[in-house]
Amino acid sequence: SLSRFALSIFLFKFKDFTLLASFFVLLFLRNAVIRKSELLQVLYFKLRRDSGESTSSGQRKSMEFGLQEVAMKYHRLCLQRGRIDIHQWKAHSVGVDQCRMKMGLLLTGVGDKVMRLWSLDSYKCEEEYYIPDTASLVDFDFDESKIVGLLGSRVGIWTRNGKRSIFPSREGTFSKGLCVRYIDPDAVIGCEDGTARVFDMYSRTCSRIIKCALCLMHAGPVTCLALSDDELILSGSSLGSVSISDLASDQRVARLRSTDSAGIRTLCFNPCSHLVFAGTTVGYTYCWDLRTMKSLWETRISSNVLYSLSHLRSDTSTLAVGGIDGVLRVLNQNTGEVLSRCLIDDERPISSTRNMHTFIEKKKGIRLPEDAEVDRITRTCRPPITCLSVGMKKVVTAHNSKYIRMWKFNM
Repeated sequence: SLSRFALSIFLFKFKDFTLLASFFVLLFLRNAVIRKSELLQVLYFKLRRDSGESTSSGQRKSMEFGLQEVAMKYHRLCLQRGRIDIHQWKAHSVGVDQCRMKMGLLLTGVGDKVMRLWSLDSYKCEEEYYIPDTASLVDFDFDESKIVGLLGSRVGIWTRNGKRSIFPSREGTFSKGLCVRYIDPDAVIGCEDGTARVFDMYSRTCSRIIKCALCLMHAGPVTCLALSDDELILSGSSLGSVSISDLASDQRVARLRSTDSAGIRTLCFNPCSHLVFAGTTVGYTYCWDLRTMKSLWETRISSNVLYSLSHLRSDTSTLAVGGIDGVLRVLNQNTGEVLSRCLIDDERPISSTRNMHTFIEKKKGIRLPEDAEVDRITRTCRPPITCLSVGMKKVVTAHNSKYIRMWKFNM
């Protein structure tokens, strides 16, 4: 079957190396047999030769790295200049404002009494996870085996087989939580009192309390979090700074300062480039290099609050940002330059389809010219983007409405 797969590639005579590379990267991530295929390696280096790249032994890159590098270039090109098709579907019966995308799945919620897990291929709701009537969901995160939800001053765990547990047993055992991020086995909760509380998901106890400021008397609430693979906690404060703490030692390592005191509203960390990105309540975007703890750039891209920013994990070039003005912006990660500003062309759907799972409305997206004034554009074309998540050539957005939007970018 592998030979037939490779042969079919030859028969179709792919000329678009970048398109083929993005397709192969997905196969690399999902199929170990294909990763080890010698036949595929031959095809890969043939395509590199045909595209004019050197394949000499001194310059030869591994196939996996090379395909990923080219695919990221194609992803950046699509986000910057590609055609925009928007698919919208009714995901909840009331408005929700959060979404997380991982492993080809999308989790939506906050605002409804249920979280829903969607397949991005079919738009099918794969699972539903119900919130207790006595609690309100504040934030959530998930991996392949469980969903971790923040319920005020308690934590909920929903396993993929439907079991649910909530701890501690009583409300008020710790200060009100505002955000949560999860990296097995720890759930880190940003709290109103300026601390980050670390809960072990297996013992279901608070294992550490980390002070995100030198003095809690002058600490602002922790409004957003990001976690690194090497056990660093990055916490954004309503007072305008980002604290970096060591998960192992409970100690604050450094503090990243912005040039104004506007609150940090959203935060993300790129493990490939070691860059930290933050969005503020007054429309500024900041970038720091975690290796030097120094600011690389800052830019004001909006006059209003930025709710969410994100990037594809292996992409070191583009950053998607959304906020209250409803414009989906694509920024250069290295300079802060705004590469593109995207909107819905018209609130009315161009077409609609119903598959066996859901009803999908299809719309067109447009890119705004540099001199376009956002405030003059009707609000129906730019509902606030309360959360976004980035996938390969796609961005999913939540808008505090019943609908979720998938922005697809293609050349």
